Amino acid sequence: MRASSMDTHMGNIAIDSEVIAQYAGAVAMECFGIVGMAGVNVKDGLVKLLKMDSMTRGIRVTLNGHKLTLDFHVIVAYGVGILAVADNLISNVKYKVEEFTGIEIEKINIFVEGVRVID
Repeated sequence: MRASSMDTHMGNIAIDSEVIAQYAGAVAMECFGIVGMAGVNVKDGLVKLLKMDSMTRGIRVTLNGHKLTLDFHVIVAYGVGILAVADNLISNVKYKVEEFTGIEIEKINIFVEGVRVID
């Protein structure tokens, strides 16, 4: 279990990285312009849109000391400004994940893996 842990006056709290990735993915999906998380097949170089139940594969959580680094592999909607979408994603995820976990986020990296036209 890769977990982020913190000591409090009442004991130790451990949060699994999968839980953080799941929550961060749910917050990211609420952001305007995000179509979904991308799963990258390194062997073939293929990118595919992940379903909601497996979207954590498009997010990597790393704990550096007592700070988190989040890597998002996303697919954005066609016609939206990528910079605006990335800024929105960073601010929303940073605020909500820090509030949820109590752990400071050091860095959020966004990798735009594709563009999709939304019907």
